[in-house]
Formats: sequence, structure tokens, C-alpha cells
Amino acid sequence: MISASLVKELREQTGAGMMDCKKALTECDGNIEAAVDWLREKGIAKAGKKEARIAAEGLAEIFVEGNKAVMIEINSETDFVSKNDEFKELIKTVGETILHSDATTLEEANELPCEEGTIKDLVIAKTSKIGEKLDFRRLAVVTKNDDENFGTYLHMGGKIAVLTVVKGANTDVAKDVAMQAAAMKPRYVFKEDVPADEVAREREVLKEQAMNEGKPAEIAEKMVEGRLNKFFKEICLSMQAFIKDGDIDVTKYVTNNGGELVGMTMFSVGEGIEKRQDNFAEEVMAQINN
Repeated sequence: MISASLVKELREQTGAGMMDCKKALTECDGNIEAAVDWLREKGIAKAGKKEARIAAEGLAEIFVEGNKAVMIEINSETDFVSKNDEFKELIKTVGETILHSDATTLEEANELPCEEGTIKDLVIAKTSKIGEKLDFRRLAVVTKNDDENFGTYLHMGGKIAVLTVVKGANTDVAKDVAMQAAAMKPRYVFKEDVPADEVAREREVLKEQAMNEGKPAEIAEKMVEGRLNKFFKEICLSMQAFIKDGDIDVTKYVTNNGGELVGMTMFSVGEGIEKRQDNFAEEVMAQINN
């Protein structure tokens, strides 16, 4: 009988999935050193070595059922792998597993049971099999009421994923708003969402700009308010000019269709990750010189 603690120890040593570790220990009669070798021979004990690599490519995807939606982002090292059917199947398995669970955080999601033991085990196993570092980076779980509609949009096959919630109206209107967000990349939904310190910082910059233009203090103050409103229109989805009709903003578009904008969630794949800069010529020369 292979104990759970022995499986855990082998996992920590090799980075291999739980089921692979259990099989290795079974094949090697519980001998952990032999099991490590067994995993290495099978090409499975590779995932752990990839931890230092940068995974900034990948895909985001949205899964919807009834009044619940799940958005996830799983990263890979190269765009080539993100187009791989096995990678896409991994995303589908992870997304649907979360959708049919009560998990709301990344930590909870990683511990959900699936074919390889847990989602965390599955990602490790796929890292070994595909040969690149894979990273289940983030998720968002969004729920709506019966009188609300989800709008979903994937840009470039999942490089940008947007999920909107609109009260009333219909799914087409909600999708239009999602497409707006993907195109214009707002940082917030409503003016009230912008942190006070960010507003104060922008106000100070705009005031300095006006003063440097030689405007009197009272005129500068009025200019600041006008320019601050323009700032909000750029970064807040609800205030942006609607891309299909520049004469109205997004709020007006939704209202004209009998609805009310409730919320928006957007993932841009690799956002905030320092991407690896490859020099192809240097790489080729290095191979030649080896």
C-alpha cells in the first residue's frame, strides 16, 4: 500500500502529478529513489525544473451556465503552445470543473478534483507532457440575477476576454458592451470606481499643466475639471464614447435599449507579466557554437 505522505514527498521532489507519482511508487515497490528515476525515464519529472521560466502567453476563456459565469487565464511560454489542442482541452477541463463547483478563488480551484487528482496536479502533468511551463494564473466567478444578461467576447481567440453584466436589455447589447471594452480597454466601469488617490494625482498633474500654460488660478481650476472629465471618459467604460455611435456614451447606448450597465470583468493575457525577450539570431549562433 502506497501512503499519501510518500506520494506527496515524491511530488515535491519531482513536480510530477499525483497519479503519476502513485504509479511510479507502485511500479518501484515504494522505493522513492527508484520512483524518481522511473519518472525521469518516462520524461515526467520535468515540470519542477520549469518553475523559473516565464509563462506570459496563453489564453483566457469564459464558461457560462445559467446565472453563473467563470473566466480563467492559463499561461504558456509560447504562443505556439497556446494553439495546441491539448492546451485548449486543459483550459476546457479547468473552466468546466470550476463552473460546476463552489470554488471562487484560485486556491480553492486548484484543489478541485479532476482526472489527475486536482486541477493543480493536472496543470503540472500537462506541463510535463507539453514541455513548457504552464500557469493557471487567475479566475473570476461572476453571478447575475434572472433579470440580467451576460455579454461575452473573446478577442483574437482568447488573448482578451471580456464578460459584462447588463440589467434588462438583451445578450446582444451586453455583447456590444463587451466588444467595446475589448477595443477601448477601460480600467474601470464607473467614475466612482476610480481610486481617490488616482484622481488626486491626475488632478495635480492637470493643474500643473494649466499653470505652466500661464493661465490664472481660477481659469486653471476650471480647465482642470474639464480635462479631468475627459480623463474619466477615457478610463471608465460607462463614460466612453460608444464605438458604434460616437454621439452617445456606453451608458446611453445601454439605456436606449432598455437596460442598465451593472459590471465588467476583463482579462488581457500576460498583462503585468514581464515577458521574455528572445534574440533569435543570438539563439541560432549559440546553437552553432555548441
